[in-house]
Amino acid sequence: MKLSARMTASAALLLTLASTVGCTKLKARDELVKGVQAFKSGKYEEAVDYFQKSVALDPSSPVSHLYLATAYSYQVVPDLTTPENLAIAQKALDGFNSVLAQNPNDLDALRQIASIDRNIHKYDEAKATELKIISLDPKDAEANYTIGYIDWTESYKNATDILAAAGLQDDGQGNVKKSKAVCEKLVAANTDLVANAQKYLERAVEINPTYDNAMSILNLTYRRKADLECTDDAARKADLAKADEWVQRGMGARKANEAAKEKIAAHGGIAPQ
Repeated sequence: MKLSARMTASAALLLTLASTVGCTKLKARDELVKGVQAFKSGKYEEAVDYFQKSVALDPSSPVSHLYLATAYSYQVVPDLTTPENLAIAQKALDGFNSVLAQNPNDLDALRQIASIDRNIHKYDEAKATELKIISLDPKDAEANYTIGYIDWTESYKNATDILAAAGLQDDGQGNVKKSKAVCEKLVAANTDLVANAQKYLERAVEINPTYDNAMSILNLTYRRKADLECTDDAARKADLAKADEWVQRGMGARKANEAAKEKIAAHGGIAPQ
């Protein structure tokens, strides 16, 4: 009888716990739904409050963590490195990293982390994450583009800084007025960056043949390459010709993309077969 009584009491306790857990998860889901509604309305701070409550009620829910981090990420201002903006960015990064703690290969979380790091100029971290994305999804054109874009960005800053120190402004034509010493500095600073930018941007276009943004940055990358030719004027002109070629290809791709969008719009938002 005592054993039976214990079993009955234990069963009742389990039922109570199960009911409590179920109720808590329902409350968490309710807060999540409210957060999604606020998020869709552009009320990101309000959405954060709902998602925080959802996470507190059900810490094991990756969806709640993902939405909370996404709501924070929408408040991050690109290229702004004030303490306030960096603090919001860190909250978003912490949220996405909590998702990765449960699934290290979550592509959505990885893509968001790479985007945030790029926006707050943590370029090395962004590139490392993009490389992981490529290892998981080799045909991710945007990841390849982002690495190329970051390398071009850094090469552009190096070039303008080095030229400015010599009293020159970038002319986008290989800067033939620069001295031998300035050219040597450009070669040392930008050779690897330019080669890497070309590699990943061309891979992005290979994956997506109408990737007009990648083509635009390839144009600019070849103009950075022209800086490195120093006394080889034929090579400089070849680089500029290649840059112009990417300009033309980019214009063609942009027109093709716009035409494709118009077709989709004409078919009620559904891509024609």
